[in-house]
This record gives sequence, C-alpha cells and structure tokens, in this order.
Amino acid sequence: MARLDARRVAGVLADPAAWRLILLHGEDQGLVQERSAALIAAVIGDPDPFRFAELSREAAARPGALIAETTAGALTGGRRVVRVRDATDALAPALKAALAAPGEALILAEAGALKKRCKLLDLVEPAPDACAILCAPERGDTLVATLRRMFAAEGVEADAAALDWIAARAPDDRQAVRREVERLALYAGRGGVLDEAALLASSGGDGSGPDLDDALAAAMVGDVAGTDRAVAGAFADGAAPVAVLRAILRHLVRLREAAVAVERGASPSDAMAGLRPQVFGRGQAAFGQALRRWSPAMLAAAAQAALEAEERAKSGGTGRPPVPDAALARQLLMTLANRAAARQR
Repeated sequence: MARLDARRVAGVLADPAAWRLILLHGEDQGLVQERSAALIAAVIGDPDPFRFAELSREAAARPGALIAETTAGALTGGRRVVRVRDATDALAPALKAALAAPGEALILAEAGALKKRCKLLDLVEPAPDACAILCAPERGDTLVATLRRMFAAEGVEADAAALDWIAARAPDDRQAVRREVERLALYAGRGGVLDEAALLASSGGDGSGPDLDDALAAAMVGDVAGTDRAVAGAFADGAAPVAVLRAILRHLVRLREAAVAVERGASPSDAMAGLRPQVFGRGQAAFGQALRRWSPAMLAAAAQAALEAEERAKSGGTGRPPVPDAALARQLLMTLANRAAARQR
C-alpha cells in the first residue's frame, strides 16, 4: 500500500498490528516524531528496552543489521519495534530485505520530505503490509481542530477567535505548536478559558509575536527603521526565514481581503471585523493605517513577490545567484516598508 489516506491515520496510530513497515515522512519533522512516539506506545506501551531498538541510517544499512533486529525475539515477550532515523533512498534495499524476512517486529522508518517517485515510496507501494504516512504541516480548519484537541487535553477551553489567531501564526513544526499550546494552557490554567483577553495578556498586551508581527505592521505603514529593528529581533529569537516569508504572505493576503471589502464600501473597522482570525490589540491601528496606503492591486502584487521569495528560498535559488533565506525575508520586508513610506510622502 502506498500513501495512507489521511482518514485512516488515526486508526493506524492507535493500532498498527496489521503493518510490518510504516514509513513516516514529510516536511514537519515534529509531526514525524510525534507519530513515531504514538506508534511505539501503541505496540510497546511502557518503555521496554527488550522490545525496542533504534538504529541510525548508517547502522541500518550494514548488511544483515536490520534483519537481525527485526527477526530477534523479545526476552519479555510481545512485539518489538525497530526505529530507523533519517531514512533515505539508500536504505531501501535493507528495508526491502527486512520486510521479506520472517518476523513480526514493526519497522518505523522516519524520513524527511520525499519526492513522489523515490525508492522508499516505491518499496512501500506494492507491499500489502507496508504503508507511508505523510507528515505535512497542518493548515486552516485541520490545524484549528488539532489545536482544539490539544487545549482540551490540557483542560483548557479555547474560543474560536483565539484558535483562529493561533492557527494563523503557528510554526510548521508540530513540536513547536505543542510547546506554544502548553505555554498558553499554563497561562490559562486547567479549567480556564483562552480568549482574546488572555492572548493579549499572555503576549505582553497586543496578542502578537512582538518581533515578527511588529515587523509586519511597521513595514506596511512605512516605518523603515522600525521594520529593520523588529525583523532583526525576530531572527535573533530564532525565527526561521521560510516561516517569516510565509507570515509576510499571510499578512498581505489578509490585508488584501480587507482592502477589497473597503473598496466595496465597508469601513476599515468592519473590514477588519470580518477577517478570520481577527486583528487583535494595538495591531488594529497599524492594520487600519495600512488599509489607507495599499490598494488591493498593490497588495496582490506584493503577495506575488512574497510567494516568489518563498519559492526561491525553498528551491535554493535555482537559476539565480544564491541569496541566504534570511536576506530574502529581510529584503522583502524592507522593500514593502520603503514602498509604504514613499506613498506617505
């Protein structure tokens, strides 16, 4: 079986008894690790060193090493799990041999983003007892539903506006998302409610990431110096350049949505009120000011430039001189800031 249908993932994570090999792959390595841990827990339960083995890619590629682990019996009885980290196509022959050998151990192969046609996926496709689970960053309503479940597990009720706001700013890594949920849940307290007021208070008063959101707000109103300071702070705090580029694109798309509403006769406040997620705190003033400076057509062009910058960052600048990803993000923000400043003059 090739890629597992998304609707079946939860069932496999809860009960992987039918599978000998599960390939976890995708851009969201935090989600890869989370699902791997769930599968190990489903098979072993409490940690048992006699039923679990972890091999590096190099160790698993040695002749016979993976077969030895997958065919070994557990001293304490029960099914074993063999986990292989950082799997690549070079490991496909060893995985194929282990899958063909006798034994009932579950092999967990963890990989990064894979091409649609690659040796690992080609190995899984014809095997009835093997499957591949894509671990891609969640978006939109799917991410909102995941956040709701996470907060519920922490004993916290998050309202719709708060969930939308968090989802719009969530990083593309499940572990980072979970840490943010835990931070906010700790602030709200078990049995508490996470709403706009709680978000404002937990983030220092404006409901935003203080550096990146400040950089976006400053750029769109033409505050060149403020943009430069804020984006420097965002990178100093560890913001990933591609995540910054995606945040710029999301901000431009939201601005354009509101600008279209204003062009059709809505007031700026009504246009902002219709956005999902809503604009919180002091960000409302900057957002409204930006609406007076940018037309829908200008915002569409800026969004296209942001999309091209993200594609260039992910492709490594194919066909163009190489530019560091952080420099691309900074350059885009400064270009937007200078353009907004020129319109003020």
